[in-house]
Parts: sequence; structure tokens; C-alpha cells
Amino acid sequence: MSRKLEDHPTVRQHLAKQPPSGTSREAALDAAWLRKLCLEAGADDVGFVAIDRSELDGQRHEIRELLQDAGLLISFVCRMNREPVRSAARSVANAEFYHVHDRITHVGHEIVARLEEMGIKAVNPPMGFPMEVARDGKQWVISHKPIAVAAGLGQMGIHRNVIHPKFGNFILLGTIVTDARISEESRPIDYNPCLECKLCVAACPVGAIEPDGHFNFSACYTHNYREFSGGFTNWIETIADSKNAKAYRSRVEDGETASMWQSLSFGANYKAAYCMAVCPAGEDVIGAFWNNRKQFLEDIVKPLQNKKETIYVVPGSDAEQHVVRRFPHKQVKRVSNGLRSKSVRSFLKMLPLFFQRHQAKDLNATYHFTFTGQEKAKATVVIKQQTITVTEGHTGQADLELTADSGTWIRVLGKTEHPFPAMLLRKIRTKGPLKLLMAFRKCFPS
Repeated sequence: MSRKLEDHPTVRQHLAKQPPSGTSREAALDAAWLRKLCLEAGADDVGFVAIDRSELDGQRHEIRELLQDAGLLISFVCRMNREPVRSAARSVANAEFYHVHDRITHVGHEIVARLEEMGIKAVNPPMGFPMEVARDGKQWVISHKPIAVAAGLGQMGIHRNVIHPKFGNFILLGTIVTDARISEESRPIDYNPCLECKLCVAACPVGAIEPDGHFNFSACYTHNYREFSGGFTNWIETIADSKNAKAYRSRVEDGETASMWQSLSFGANYKAAYCMAVCPAGEDVIGAFWNNRKQFLEDIVKPLQNKKETIYVVPGSDAEQHVVRRFPHKQVKRVSNGLRSKSVRSFLKMLPLFFQRHQAKDLNATYHFTFTGQEKAKATVVIKQQTITVTEGHTGQADLELTADSGTWIRVLGKTEHPFPAMLLRKIRTKGPLKLLMAFRKCFPS
């Protein structure tokens, strides 16, 4: 005998449930109540950002891919212990990173579970790894740092880490996307806790952070993330290119192989992150630096500077020149960072990230790119006064014009096709001085 759907026990229980007052999606959540919930779940601080805030303009589409009817983002931090992060023994520092990484995941899960019980949709994307590593271009699902700044949890330092007013940059960030609304949003703090001390500049082994605030993404990624996806790809290709074990050992030291095994077994290790270790900003951190700066340098900064270690650099890069000049006691290992563009779109987007401004010291030129074939695109690249700008379409007068079949161009970048046959077959064509093409290539060593 058939039964009406509304008579089913599960349906009847659902209809009987009434969400607590003020916790339905239609009503705004009380900010104080939500903050208490998050702190009880284990967060050390929390802030709230509505989806329509201007600070989220650059990633609103990606956020709504996570939750279509996203309305509110919850940003929270968990504090790390300082001394382990400062340790020159990277296994000690990485153990602290991963412990708090797991805590971020646990706290996010607890908050989502509580909200779900109240009929509020919520998603907690990962803090970092694992990422969407197979995706071309941006591999993370959400950018936590600008959300944390918008939520009043700190300001970005020149080392590209969020500095919390109390905990400094000894924090890891988590974000929760919900379909709720809030009675009162958080706002950015009205002062910048950054001290402009430049200790991160002094400690970075690859010179990724410069005194004027310039950040060299390629330098940081190649060394610090050596044992993550890009460096792992390069290591695997080194194995594949080696004729036998003897040939492999001539290219990779036993210690590097052991370190890669350690990362594969226990979690990929960050090679440096010294910028976090030496930062003295934050109410809980500034005391030792302010009271005795000389001792702070002796105890925290110099052990990292003086450490004998292998530094991974792309050949011909600004990082290679920096290590040789600034840290001659550190061993330089020339590698590829394993990053390859899979599309013209990602190639153009990644140009500013891989630009080596000290290789462009004497270059002042405008380039027009025209891509044909499966992926059509036009772009203008201007390199001037050691800066780069990339814009869609052709603007200004070009000093060099390059037209290429998009598929051929990507294969040349990936070194699976040689550029000279491609140029002979007119799959890649240039108009203008070839020395400008060589100068362009020098700005993006691989």
C-alpha cells in the first residue's frame, strides 16, 4: 500500500524541526554569538566578511564555485608556537606547521558541523595543501590572506604573510564559506602592525623579499617549496633522465633523496619560511626585539643566515646571483621549479610571477603577442625600468611582434618542441630585432 511522501517518518521529522530563532539563513546571525561559537571550536581569533565586500572582487566567482549561494565568509586564525618555527632544524619548524595545519582543519570542521546542525550551509576549504594541483593556473581554491585582512585579523607584511596585531605572523589561516548573513561585519584594523624592520629581507636565503617591497615569487617557490608539486616534478624528471643509479647519484645527493622521501612519508617540508621565523611584529612577539635588538639578531636571525644548507635556484635567476653574493657559505643547486604553463592564458597570467627584474636592468621594450590556432589571444607586455605589465590586446607601438600557434608555443615552453624548427616552419614568427626576444627570454629563466 502506497504512502504519501509527507507521511514518511524522515520527512515528518524534518517538517517538525524549526531552526532556533535568529539562526536561519533568512535572519542575520548575531555576530557575538557566532564569534563565541568559533572560539569554542578552537579558533584563537575570528572575523566576518560579507560576500559583496570590495576586498573579495578578485575571487568572488571562485568563492561561489565552492558555495553557489555564499553570503558570509568566516575567517579565523590558529596560533603557532614561536620557538619551533624559529628553529634552524627545519624538521622542528615543519612539525609545528603541520600540527597547526591539522588544527585549522579540525576547527573548520567543528564550525561547519555546528552551523550545519542549524540548517546553515557551510564549506571549509583547505588551508593550503592539498590543492587542485591538476588545474591550470591558480591551484588553490580560495585565497585566505585577503579575506583575513578584510576580516580585521591583520595586515599584510612585505614578506606576504598576514601579521596579526597580537600573535604577529605566527598564525595559520582558515576560511569558512556560508550562506548566512551577519548582524555586524568585521573591518580591517585601523593601524598596520608591520614594523618595517626588514629582518625578513635579511633572512631570506634567495632574496625573494627586497627592501622596497618587491617580491620574487619564482625565487620563493623554487626553494621554499622544493619538495612540493613543482620540485617533485623536477625530481621525477631527473630520475627519468638518468641512465642508471650512478648517473642519478651524480645529479642528486643522497641527502636530497632522503629529504624527498621524508616529505613523501610525513608531509612536504618547507625549506625556509625564515621570513616568518624572524618577524618581531605583534604584541606577544615584539618584547624580545624591542628590549634588546642586538640579542634578537644573535639568537634568531643569524643562526638562519649562517646555516650551511642547499639553496635551490633556477639557473640565471636573480636568486642565484643573490645567494652567491650574500650567502657564499650556502651551497647552490641549479634546478627547474617544475612549473609549466598548460595554456596561453596561464602563460600570460604567470609572466609577472616569473619576471626577474635584475635580469631586465637595461631593457626597455614593448612586445605584442598574437596567438593563433586552438587558443586565440592578443596581449601587450611592457618591460620598463625593471617592471613588467601585461595587458589584454595590442596597445602602443611594439618594439617586437611575435605571432605563434598557441599549441606550438606551449610545447616550446614545456621543452617538448624545439623553437628553431617551429620558426623555420613559420609556426612562430617575429618582427623586430631578435636581440629583444633574447632579452625577453633572459627575464624569465627556466
